Amino acid sequence: MEIIKYTEEWRDKWDEFVLHSNNGTIFQMQRFFDYHLPGKFNFNHLVFLKNGNIAGVLPGAIYGRMFESPVGASYGSIVTGDLKYADAEEFVESLKEYALNNNIDELLLTPAPLIYEEYPNQDLEFALLWGKFSYRVHYISSAIKLDPERDLISRFSPTIRRNIRMSLKNEDIRVELNEKYDEFYPILIENKAKHNVKPTHSYDDLLRLKDLFPDEIKLFMVYYQDKPIAGSLMFYANKKVGICFYNMLRYEYAHLKPIQRVMYNVTNYSTEQGYSYVDIGVSQDTSAIDPMTPSKSLIEFKEKFDAKTILRNTFYSKLR
Repeated sequence: MEIIKYTEEWRDKWDEFVLHSNNGTIFQMQRFFDYHLPGKFNFNHLVFLKNGNIAGVLPGAIYGRMFESPVGASYGSIVTGDLKYADAEEFVESLKEYALNNNIDELLLTPAPLIYEEYPNQDLEFALLWGKFSYRVHYISSAIKLDPERDLISRFSPTIRRNIRMSLKNEDIRVELNEKYDEFYPILIENKAKHNVKPTHSYDDLLRLKDLFPDEIKLFMVYYQDKPIAGSLMFYANKKVGICFYNMLRYEYAHLKPIQRVMYNVTNYSTEQGYSYVDIGVSQDTSAIDPMTPSKSLIEFKEKFDAKTILRNTFYSKLR
């Protein structure tokens, strides 16, 4: 297996490969990286070739003597097609050899969780561990398994069920699937400011992403008497999973339970569109010293929507 540095001539083949891969997402596509302003990151994406054809791709960048994946995205690591174990070992050994030959001493890889795979396959994960990678960090995340054969509301906790039903009966409350980012972004800014942080994406970032992925990025807005009071921005990462990237509300309307309502609309829409999961994100206590510290209250809240834990793992190898 040969590894070469990505160049623009591979762009279309790269994105086509990710779209038809077993474990790829929009976050690993070249089209996704286009939303970043030129020069923001010094990307060093890699292409795995076998018999002259793409066998795998690895987005990322080099910082000092470390190769990190992803950079400027949520998920990275090696994207593959249907995988046999022998191929998984070859990917890992080829990557380590490439690193050593290119003055790279450390490798840091964060793949998408297993639920994002078309056919769940942990060959690559085992091959990484067998190849002397270790787990660098784990994040606890939560996902709702979608099932068109089961009544959605009945799966939620009694309190959530009651609040959603009350919201559905309230004619002053409605949820729209629209593109009114000018209404959503001020709510996002206000919410993040309460935690003394800024959103991952600027307003212009979101507009660029929507232009790049018009079918994969969906904005759900909640209105009370025509006033925007909450919203959920969904990234449909591949044909299996939609991820709630931002859930935001105006706190003066918290008594109307707009997040609970929009979660119902998001999960219902995602089910109808044929997705398998809604990923509602990590639940870490960002104020803690240890980055793995779980936010138990946030986990408990997500469990009220019948969400179950999935792990977001990061693999690390020090080669020398």
